[in-house]
Parts: sequence; C-alpha cells; structure tokens
Amino acid sequence: MPPGPAAALGAALLLLLLASEPAHTVMLRAREAAQFLRPRQRRAYQVFEEAKQGHLERECIEELCSREEAREVFENDPETEYFYPRYLECIGKHGSPYKKNPDFVTCVQKLPDQCSPDPCSKEGTHVCQDLMGNFYCQCRDGWVGRLCDRDVNECSQENGGCSQICYNKPGSFQCACHGGYTLSLDGRTCHDVDECAEGRCEQACVNSPGSYTCHCDGRGGLKLSRDMSTCEDILPCVPFNVARSVKSLYLGRLFSGTPVIRLRFKRLQPTRLVAEFDFRTFDPEGVLFFAGGRRDSTWIVLGLRAGRLELQLRYQGVGRVTSSGPVINHGSWQTISVEELERNLVIKVNKDAVMKIAVAGDLFQLDRGLYHLNLTVGGMPFKERDLVQPMNPRLDGCLRSWHWLDGEDTTVQETVKVNVKMQCFSVIERGSFFPGSGFAFYSLEYARTSPGVGTETTWEIEAVARIRPAADTGVLLALVGNDDQAVALSVALVDYHSTKKLKKQLVVLAVESVTLVLMEIKVCDGQEHVVTVSVNKDEATLEVDGTKGQSEVSPAGLQERLAVLGGHLRGSVLTFVGGLPDVPVTSAPVTAFYRGCMTLEVNRKVLDLDEAAYKHSDITAHSCPAVEPAA
Repeated sequence: MPPGPAAALGAALLLLLLASEPAHTVMLRAREAAQFLRPRQRRAYQVFEEAKQGHLERECIEELCSREEAREVFENDPETEYFYPRYLECIGKHGSPYKKNPDFVTCVQKLPDQCSPDPCSKEGTHVCQDLMGNFYCQCRDGWVGRLCDRDVNECSQENGGCSQICYNKPGSFQCACHGGYTLSLDGRTCHDVDECAEGRCEQACVNSPGSYTCHCDGRGGLKLSRDMSTCEDILPCVPFNVARSVKSLYLGRLFSGTPVIRLRFKRLQPTRLVAEFDFRTFDPEGVLFFAGGRRDSTWIVLGLRAGRLELQLRYQGVGRVTSSGPVINHGSWQTISVEELERNLVIKVNKDAVMKIAVAGDLFQLDRGLYHLNLTVGGMPFKERDLVQPMNPRLDGCLRSWHWLDGEDTTVQETVKVNVKMQCFSVIERGSFFPGSGFAFYSLEYARTSPGVGTETTWEIEAVARIRPAADTGVLLALVGNDDQAVALSVALVDYHSTKKLKKQLVVLAVESVTLVLMEIKVCDGQEHVVTVSVNKDEATLEVDGTKGQSEVSPAGLQERLAVLGGHLRGSVLTFVGGLPDVPVTSAPVTAFYRGCMTLEVNRKVLDLDEAAYKHSDITAHSCPAVEPAA
C-alpha cells in the first residue's frame, strides 16, 4: 500500500533537514533510508499499542514517526499539532533518532509536557498543569493572568481593608498608619499615640487623633519656637517710634474720663480766665478742659464733637451749647486759646476767632473773701450726663506749650516730666496703638430674631481690621462667653501652622480652638494690611488684602463649628479687641496680646475705643506711633 500524503510529506521534510547536516552525518544505511520511503511495517503488538495509546518512546524516539503516527501516540489533534512541528525541530537540532543522540531523546521526551519548560511566571505561579496541547498556570494569591504574571492591586478595592494607608506590593500588600498612629496586631487598623504623655511640649499640650499641638502662654509674652515644641519670647519685628515728648501732656491716659490734671486758682481780686495751648488729635469727640465752679453754678467746658470745637456753658442756671470753627482732628498741631473778656468769651484757632459768646457773669466765684476757679484738663469734675448736652469725655489728644492764667502751672510740667505715661508720642499716625500688654472689650449683639419668622434667630459677624503689626503673634478680635469664658470666635496673627508643623506668618480664623480658615500675611513689612472676616450660619471666609484664605476643615466640619458658634451667640458674649481675658492657654489657637496699630469695624460700625466698656490704660484710642524709617 503506498504511503499516504502526510507520510510522504513528513519523509520529505526529514530528508530536507538531514540534507542540511554535514555530509558524513547525512548518509544513511540502506535499511534506515528505506524507513523514509516505504510504509512502516506494523509490529505484532501494534493492536496493543493502539489500544493503550501509542508509545512515544517506541514510535518517535527509537524510530522516526510521521504526523499520523504521532496522532496515534496522543490520540487527539491539539497535542499532535503542538508536538509534531517541535519534534521536527528536535531532529533538525540533534539529528535523527537513529543517531541515538541523548540530547535528541531528552528534547523529544519534554515535548508532550507543555509545562516543560515552564511558561508560567515563576513568582506568581503555584503550579503549571499540562493540558491537551495547552497548559494552565494556577496562580498564587495576589497574581492573575494567563501566565500569572500580573500583580493584583489589593489597595484598589476598599483600600485593601486598611484603616489608613495601603501599600501595594508584588503579589501582596501591606497596611500602614499616618504619623501619630501605630498599627494594631491585626495588621490593618491603627490606634492613636498620645504624644502628650511622652512630654513633647515645654508648656501645654493637646493630643488629637493622629497628632498633637503644643501651646505657649501667649498672655505671658511667649510663642512656639521653630521646633514647634519649646517656647520663646514674642519680640517686635517692626520698630515703632515710641519716643515720647517730655514737654507734652497726653489727655487720654485715664480711660474713665477722669481729668488728668486738676488745678485750683485763688485770687484776692476778680480775675478773668485766659488759656492757650497747642493741641493735636485724631479723636473726633472728647473734653479738652473744664473751668468754673460747681456743676450747679457757673462753668464752661471746651470739647470736640465731630472734630469741631464745642463750647458748653452754664451761667446762673442757664445752659448753652455753641459749636463752630474748622475740623481740627486731623493730627496736626494747632494753637487754641480761650479768653474771658467783659461779658464775652472768645475762642480762637490759630489766632483766628471762631466763637464769641456773650455771657452773664464771671467764671471766678467769690467764696469766703477769695475768688475761686477750678480747672481740670482732659475731663470734668462731674459725670457727662450733667452736661448741657452729654458727650463722651474721653479725649485721645495731646497738649503742649500750655499757659493757664498767668503761667502758674509749673508744677504740671514737673509732674509730666517724671511720669512717662503722661507724655505723648513724639510722632503719631492715625489709628489705635496696642502695646502688647492689654485689650479693650465691648458688649455687642450679633444675634437677632427675624420678624415674621417667629422664634428663628439669625446672626452674622462682619469685621474689617486695618492693621500695621509690630509683632507676628497676637489676637486682633475675639468673642468670649460672658458666663463660661469660652472663646467662641477669634481672629489672630500667628507665625506657625499648628497642624502642619509649618513656620509661616498667618492670619487664622477659629471657633474655639479649631482653625476654620487661614491666610498667609507679611506682618513684618511695616505696611498696612486689611483683614476681612465674614461669618454666618452657612459660611466663614477670611481675606487678607483682597485674597481669600484656604479652608482648614471639611464642609461637614465647618457646619458643625458654625453650629457651635451660633449656640454661643444666642447667649451673652463680649467682644474683645487686641487680646483675651485670663482664659486657658489651649482655649484658642492664639492667646497673646496684639502689638501694633489697628482700626476695627464690626458689622459696618467703626469701634471707637473711647466708647468701649473697658480699655487698658496703655492703649491709645486714636493715635499710633509712626514706624521708624529703615536704616
């Protein structure tokens, strides 16, 4: 029976491969060559072999086999199609079976096992399984792909089950924790570390989940050092010209409106009042001086209202008020004189008469044979409600070159010379000066019940502060509970970012001890900066020189803090300017007193320190020392 087409093709390919070998290896014995040219004789045990699946050793290693014979070995097409081309490659590489080359035997023996050589990834495969003309890579945990060569990113699904950080690794993953946390024994969850128990802060320490913050006694003049754990002094970074003139008299030293100077003149003969002095102020209202007797007798009060001179007088029980002349609260020196003539009072500004008032009587009053006159400077001997027209008596102004009557006031000059607090700054600018040692406070209302809505309470806080700071740390504005002393809200300068451990000059807006918004600022440049704050039940914004600050809390956290603030405002709060009362160091991000110049507007009204419920005596309400020029 002639050989089939497949057998003939196989024999031809074999001859072709053998022909490419050296001549001495290609020549076959006649009997061997005949195996290629005629059908192979079936051995006696051929039926047994076919029944038990053709034996690879006998059919294709001891002898040359055709594709059909290989098909008898494997009894399926996929493995046959996989095996036979590679079988021919073994022949081409190691010679025919009849050369008995051990490498040929090894080469053919490995061909049926498609896992040898192993096609699977060594790192990702547990075991390779040989299939019919195929293979299957059984992957280890954490690997996928036909060859188990692709890593599974466990962290992409629910963060790998880690409570904080998940690190993907080849074939695996690992959980980790943020700073301030430790990994628990389960290898997935994180527990907070109490850094405060480790004594990391020099003074006060507040532990928080995953972190902690150190605090220093700001009211004691301390702030956090650059290492964010120890404390250092708050020092001026801008030099203000705080030199004072010994020949000047500061009228705003006593906040209560009590006169700073009291003089009493006695004469044997009737005497008329003559007073002259140089005066400067930025304050629009207050008392310059009082002259006369008791409040129910004859007297005059010279003061300012809306920046113009105002004369109030009472003669024989009749009161009058006269106002005239130019606006003089522009901070420049001008000469003011008051002269009592016969039946007239003449008031001059820079030698120009601005008022001439007819009077019916004399200011000096006869008592027990002497003529008496009381004169008080910077205030009155009675309450402002007893004036003809009440006014705020507190005048933040300055006198120099004064002459009362015949110059019998040398003791005043000597007193001022030895008392620095009675002296004025040599050079001033507009604004209030906070020396870093005190505050003022007001009783202001922020919450109101909307008409027509019933009991619904609304509130808002709008504040604009114009500041020229002399130091980088201090409270600008704060709302403090009148009963519980809780710091409901604060706006302050600080030179560090407590949560990010970053040293930087900032303005912070906080509710209690939680910072809501912050904005960078250059406080040590000697320039004026405008800080704008807007807070209501829905939002909180902070701007510095027109640039919006960044939020430090989540939207949910913001709403929770605003609800806390709203609760405080429905109660009683005091508005503090320039500092805080004696509250715990950790009650707010900043507790230090502000140092520098500032004017403040709250809910569209400029706060006049002369109208505060309390003001520290070292704060000047309407005058601020000038910044010293750079060297």
